[in-house]
Amino acid sequence: MKAQLFEIAHTTVYDYHAPVTVSHHVMRLTPRSLSRQRRITHEIEVEPAPAVTNRRVDYFGNETTFATIERTHRRLRVTSRSRVAISPAFIPEAGETPGWETVRGMCRIDRTASVLEATEFTFASTAVPLDPSFAEYAAPSFEPNRPILEAVTDLTARIYHEFKFDPTATTVSTPLAEVLEKRRGVCQDFAHLEIACLRALGLPARYVSGYLETLPPPGQEKLVGSDASHAWISFFCPGIGWIDVDPTNNIFPSMQHITLGWGRDYADVSPVRGVILGAGSHALNVAVDVVPLEAEPA
Repeated sequence: MKAQLFEIAHTTVYDYHAPVTVSHHVMRLTPRSLSRQRRITHEIEVEPAPAVTNRRVDYFGNETTFATIERTHRRLRVTSRSRVAISPAFIPEAGETPGWETVRGMCRIDRTASVLEATEFTFASTAVPLDPSFAEYAAPSFEPNRPILEAVTDLTARIYHEFKFDPTATTVSTPLAEVLEKRRGVCQDFAHLEIACLRALGLPARYVSGYLETLPPPGQEKLVGSDASHAWISFFCPGIGWIDVDPTNNIFPSMQHITLGWGRDYADVSPVRGVILGAGSHALNVAVDVVPLEAEPA
């Protein structure tokens, strides 16, 4: 199958209510290069122009850009432009994956590099606590000896059907226990919830940040800026590796999901964050456009 080409423009604008004299920012806006995803071009433009810019790869392998602005400003504009080629993801047959207890046991005793790395994602993190309530919610999906892909697929479908997408229900600081109780939230919440369920059972799960191409209703043109930053998860399956699932849409990410990076939770991969001197409060506006191009030749 041909690879699908996409152009992505991601613009973040901070309007400060008072002058900012110095600001430091970290940006995780560079699409990763993966077996199913090839980054062709990428650039980041920051206004006002930074006095210092440098790039490095963080602990999780995400490409990160740091910028320091040393001139007084009341607006910060960060524009990321990328072109990527996306190929279909490999999804194994559910019955061919090991039982979930087998995976948990391997993560406790296996000392190979891939399993050791995955085991780091079984612990609590800033936004994902370990709590028995999450294991209790996950339990109906994780019957004894059930293949892990089958169990995770069932859990993903339950979150999709039992939780309502509601952008007004939560903020970035809403506790995950409240999301579980109210059964409402956004993609970030649903990703954190599924990660919490898997980790509560001793299974490795990580948070994935990226983009999702959204399709307009039939007969309507897509609005500029209508695509979204998106979040989903990956879980680890020995012998296969990491498998992505999207609880917000109840699908396996493939040709419409573009990966920026991953970490323990949102705090590890937030697209733009920083420290400023001055301003006090600010207004934030984010616009994302994911534009499909002609597929690459086979």
